[in-house]
Amino acid sequence: MVVVSFKLSFNYVLTYRPGSRNVKADALSRQHESYEFNVQDQHPIVPQERIIASTTINVSSPLLQRLQTVQGTAPEGKPPAKLFVPECEREEILNLYHDNKTSGHMGITKTVSSINKIFWWPTLRRDVQDYIAVCEVCARHKNPKTAPIGLLQPLPIPERPWSHLAMDFIVELPDSRGNTVILTIIDRFSKMGHYVPLRKLPSAAELVPIFINHVVRIHGIPLGIVSDRGTQFVSRFWKGFCKNVGIDLSFSSAYHPQTNGAAERANQNVEKYLRCFISEQQDNWSDLLPWAEYALNSAVSESTGHSPFFTVYGFDPPMLPTTFSDTTIPALDDHLASLKDTWGKVKEALKKSSAIQKIKADRHRRQAPVYQVGDRVWLSSRNIKLLVPSMKLAPRFIGPYKVLRRLNPVSYALALPPHIRIHNVFHVSLLKPLLCNRYTRARIPPPPISVEGEEEFEVRAILDARVSRGTLQYLVDWVGYGPEDRSWLPAAEVHAPRLVKAFYVAHPRAPGGRPVAAVEGGILSRWPPRPPGAWQQLPRCSLARRRVILRTLPHT
Repeated sequence: MVVVSFKLSFNYVLTYRPGSRNVKADALSRQHESYEFNVQDQHPIVPQERIIASTTINVSSPLLQRLQTVQGTAPEGKPPAKLFVPECEREEILNLYHDNKTSGHMGITKTVSSINKIFWWPTLRRDVQDYIAVCEVCARHKNPKTAPIGLLQPLPIPERPWSHLAMDFIVELPDSRGNTVILTIIDRFSKMGHYVPLRKLPSAAELVPIFINHVVRIHGIPLGIVSDRGTQFVSRFWKGFCKNVGIDLSFSSAYHPQTNGAAERANQNVEKYLRCFISEQQDNWSDLLPWAEYALNSAVSESTGHSPFFTVYGFDPPMLPTTFSDTTIPALDDHLASLKDTWGKVKEALKKSSAIQKIKADRHRRQAPVYQVGDRVWLSSRNIKLLVPSMKLAPRFIGPYKVLRRLNPVSYALALPPHIRIHNVFHVSLLKPLLCNRYTRARIPPPPISVEGEEEFEVRAILDARVSRGTLQYLVDWVGYGPEDRSWLPAAEVHAPRLVKAFYVAHPRAPGGRPVAAVEGGILSRWPPRPPGAWQQLPRCSLARRRVILRTLPHT
């Protein structure tokens, strides 16, 4: 608008200028002279035979010959220009049009369209659905496009303020008066919060006096606490303290922070407050934290309909200096009756709010499947660090793993291998079932090979090298195992000189000096003596006593 206003301040005179005199006009303002052309004279740039070749897949001649011999048995309804595929040949066609690099593990619609260009059979779409449903590559590497699994499971409503709490930490904050961490303590009934600045993440022994000073001293001993599985909260010291004073501990499912939603939401609110008032250097948040607590506890909660201050104390603190006229002090019984009435209203409001939140949340969720003990499921790798160069291209699911038990409608315990050192209880949204049908190809990890009385596992590739504590180690990918089972092994325990040489040829600057001389074969490693990944659990003395034997195997 500024440019337009500026141009309107001038007086314009429009005059005609012939094209021969308009020498400054650029080529874009000149239109080429049109000419007539004959459609019959057009010739395609790409030869027709090349176009035909690019839209078909080179199917082996024996397969075509077998299909030609059965065309007379095709059922009614077969399109005239397509080949009928009998049941005995369908899996080969499905493999060709789905599993190959030229096919790309596409979805149901695209795979059906590709097959339908040449072939046909009555149950084509259903067979493609069944085949893709049990494809292990698709199960590992594709994220589901449906709504998250698992309906909302609200926590029980407390009976009074500060009987049931939620706790969490806000970490990695800029230094402010030596503090870098905030401990968030939330009352799940009134939504009142205390925010404690700390210099660092406390140990369990340090957390106990902080909890006593900021909760027990003011509000008494609570009945229950919900938290994540941080080292402070799952330590024996913290569990022992809570057990002795009668506090029931509840932990969120692994990598499912929604379980501790009250504390997570409080963290977001206090972070928003600090962002609004923090200095350019971001070093004054410790000074702002008391005011953030005052503001958040004075604001009306959407869940309760009252401010946390009013729910706990029966009055709202003044936001501005106020003068009051003389008034009589109400009787204590009247005050307690009013407070009890407020608590009853708050509890009903919480129940109503919880029901509304569940309805809204379930609109974007799906009913969770019910897994039985012994079922095998895929586990999302979203929160698990795999030994891969980039998680962008890493498998989206690992496993499958057996279900050990069902804790509640949305939480399951899985039988994880020893080297995955995380809590084995997961929310159902991180799981998906291992499907089986007639196209299922069972993937059984190969057993170890006995070499001179000792077990060795076959190495598929050497992926990386490093020096750890003065010892050269290789990142080993095992035949028949997934990325989650890759292991860092000492170089002396990897008996695969051919693969080691191939690694150094591809990565000449990797740690380890000059590559190992080529040896015919040699693709085994004595490690791990148990399934890949479990070797880290062995005592150090087992490594020292083991005799190193170089084995060579012929090429296969």
